[in-house]
Amino acid sequence: MQKSDFYYELPDALIAQAPLAERSAARMLIVDGRQGTWEDARICDLPDLLQPGDLLVLNDTRVLPARLQARKATGGAVELLLDRLVDAREGWFLAKSSKALRPGMRVHLPGGAVATVEEKDGMDVRLILSADAQWLPILEAEGSMPLPPYIRRVPEASDRERYQTIYAAHPGAVAAPTAGLHFDANLLAALAARGVERTFVTLHVGAGTFLPVRSDDITEHPMHAETMEVSATTVAAGMRRSSRTAREPGPLPTSSTSGSGRPAAASTASMSAVKRSSRSGRYISCCASQRSIQVLASS
Repeated sequence: MQKSDFYYELPDALIAQAPLAERSAARMLIVDGRQGTWEDARICDLPDLLQPGDLLVLNDTRVLPARLQARKATGGAVELLLDRLVDAREGWFLAKSSKALRPGMRVHLPGGAVATVEEKDGMDVRLILSADAQWLPILEAEGSMPLPPYIRRVPEASDRERYQTIYAAHPGAVAAPTAGLHFDANLLAALAARGVERTFVTLHVGAGTFLPVRSDDITEHPMHAETMEVSATTVAAGMRRSSRTAREPGPLPTSSTSGSGRPAAASTASMSAVKRSSRSGRYISCCASQRSIQVLASS
């Protein structure tokens, strides 16, 4: 499969540069794969498409203000974009500077903290802070929200709220699960009133989502690892509904009872997490990439 297979025209004028005042007023395209039809709708119409007993899976990752403007010891500018944290003082970052960072170099951060380059892997560098500093407080105080490259404006203070789902709970992502940005309190209430159940997974979208595909053959594109966590309860609920859907294709009756409806992932990140975890049927906390899943803990 070639990169050129995905080329299509997308005029800049059609790419929104700011969110709508009302999250759930955003447009939604409904595609019927069996009939080969599609229609325009709004996100607020979602309750009409789901049925009582369906399970909505949401990604509750929280986006960090992950972009930092730093300096080398020589004074040269360095832009850092968090890829993933290893622990409180250590993290992997995408680094952009006129001359590449090398192991042993020191990077001066806004606010006065200093980090040392411990390792380099392509565009990624592993940075370790001095003993009296931690990454999360530095990012919260000095970082800016990592808006996608197609948003061609300077991040604003309001982006800390709007480039975030309303149910974000676990800090770690450097990009928002985009579909989830359109859910607001009124929509969640309408879904609950409809009898749609919901559960959460945590998948921290990494900096690799911003990297362009440089290979003509997309299977040669290196994928960054991303951390995810799915509870045993979520796995079991998803597997019950998946097996029911497999046995009885097509729309379920509106009288579906709790646990008998269809699984509905609210984003590609949520879908990926559920599919990977359901293969084992266990609670997992793992680091997932295109090529492998490394289980770090299970029960």
